[in-house]
Amino acid sequence: MTDVVMPQMGESIVEGTLTKWLKKPGDRVERDEMLFEISTDKVDTEIPAPAAGTLAEVLVEQGQTVAINTVVARIDETGVSVGQAPGLPATQEAPPPEPVPLPQPPEPVPVPAEEPAGSLSPLVRRMAREHNIDLRLVKGTGAGGRITKQDLEAYLATPVEQAVVQAPAPPTAAPPPPPPAPTAAPKTRLEPMSLIRTKIAEHMIMSRRTSAHVTTLHKVDMTRVAKIRERYKDEVQTHHGFALTYLPFITRAAAEALRAFPIVNASIDGSNIVYHNEINIGIAVALEGGLIVPVIRNADEKSVLGLQRAIVDLATRARARQLKPDEVQGGTFSITNFGSFGSLFGTPIINQPQVAILGVGVVEKTPVVIDDAIAIRSISLIGLTFDHRLIDGALADQFMAKLKSILENWSAEVL
Repeated sequence: MTDVVMPQMGESIVEGTLTKWLKKPGDRVERDEMLFEISTDKVDTEIPAPAAGTLAEVLVEQGQTVAINTVVARIDETGVSVGQAPGLPATQEAPPPEPVPLPQPPEPVPVPAEEPAGSLSPLVRRMAREHNIDLRLVKGTGAGGRITKQDLEAYLATPVEQAVVQAPAPPTAAPPPPPPAPTAAPKTRLEPMSLIRTKIAEHMIMSRRTSAHVTTLHKVDMTRVAKIRERYKDEVQTHHGFALTYLPFITRAAAEALRAFPIVNASIDGSNIVYHNEINIGIAVALEGGLIVPVIRNADEKSVLGLQRAIVDLATRARARQLKPDEVQGGTFSITNFGSFGSLFGTPIINQPQVAILGVGVVEKTPVVIDDAIAIRSISLIGLTFDHRLIDGALADQFMAKLKSILENWSAEVL
């Protein structure tokens, strides 16, 4: 029997919500086949089965939030589900239902006749039809109470009684009620936050309370990078099937700057500084209703092409809910490219437990002064938001100066 546990989707994640089961008890599952969906403040994704077999038990219901490493289900690798008694068939035919007696139709209610046809003369019947007389209201004076012609004439000669007994005219249709007065459209609409939005909100507030956020902004001349990108973008698209953007250049420059200033790649544990030997850069990816930060491991060992491939792969699988748990944890530094949406600059929130995040603005052609002459250059505003508990402003600006120098004097190979 194999236990299926709630995975940890990030260092700061201590719980997850099981939002949907993709299999039910008794179903056959294959190893790595998607088994259930979860939602945390870092990811809203599908979790694969750790082994092949039969889903024997479901221990956590949909919508329930549990701590990481909680056993949520069990898979029986022998293929026999729990609760199925040995030696008995999986299903048994249910006994046929007992016949239900049909209700008897109600007996007809007799309707009293106006007058036995045999006790009325043809003349009386004709007079009754012509004058629309209800014969039950006429007192007969003939033999045995039979109604005679004289009885009808006497009835017709009594105007008050005639008015009472004659068939009333059909009622006049009441006028339709006036249409309701138009109501004003509501001024607000109430909608609960999604689970991933709620978790993101909690994580952002926690980060603001934890770190002393400060942002330093630098104007970076991306003209040299823009020309190199223009030279290689068609080749990359043709031979590799994806676009070459500015982001892998910036990621490569950030990795070099982190190697030069390892404290920006560190984290805080109580009163201790944790220096990370690996440079694992998280790239923020916008999702519908939220965001996620998948991690490029050992980013300093990858070329521009390798970084672009990793960015495209992680972003594509993030939007398809196919990231693995270890792909959203272990990050030591993060980059958010809000310039892809046209933003000039921003002040992002640090992704805990990291101590810095790089915010990249849009690259656009701008008139600048160079040697007392006006020139058109490709400019981007790039900022570093850092934790002032650990990083001082001078060091943050030294880091940014290093990154700026790498980008403005690009010399590394692309392919």
